[in-house]
Amino acid sequence: MNVLCSWSGGKDSCFALMKAKEQGCFPKVLLNVLNEEGKISRSHGIPSDILHAQAKAAGLPIHLISSSWQDYEPNFTSALKHLKVEYDLQAAVFGDIDLQPHRDWEEKVCTNAGLQAILPIWQQDREELVMQMLKSGIITMIISCNEKMGERFLGKILNEHLIQELKAIDIDVCGENGEFHTLVLDSPLFSRPFNVEVKTKLKHENYWFCQPILL
Repeated sequence: MNVLCSWSGGKDSCFALMKAKEQGCFPKVLLNVLNEEGKISRSHGIPSDILHAQAKAAGLPIHLISSSWQDYEPNFTSALKHLKVEYDLQAAVFGDIDLQPHRDWEEKVCTNAGLQAILPIWQQDREELVMQMLKSGIITMIISCNEKMGERFLGKILNEHLIQELKAIDIDVCGENGEFHTLVLDSPLFSRPFNVEVKTKLKHENYWFCQPILL
């Protein structure tokens, strides 16, 4: 079936799309929601030029919409309906692991758009899952994190050593509860890797962000 991917730019949506392809799905387009100014992604704070670079590396178009949190659901549903027609889609792929309210919401918006919601990495063991991601060839950088982790983790590449560091301070290794977010720099989906530079680190409401610059 033809699918879109709800693309965060991070490891979970990337790996979910990889698994969906293995299951016989045909990705046609990526969908990402930016903030009201249309400059960075709503969820991960990734600049739009980097999202475009990821899409180019994956050989897929990316559809970007701007939205506040208040209007997120109607805007997202509207985008699903539009893309369903434009790309002859049957389903949408999401990278959630085990947060039931997230799955409920995704199934709701997909139902309203006439699509099936597919969650290829749903209810997998988190540590085993992140190790699968690394072994698959995903290279991903931490670009935001909570206060408990602190700014020292920003810009670090996720690897086995870093996973042990996260476990030692009792941080979920997938960041499923929002402990941290990642930016994929290379993956089997990409025709080539790209790189970013991290210069600025900012703290906003007990959460650390960096501003990656495309090289």
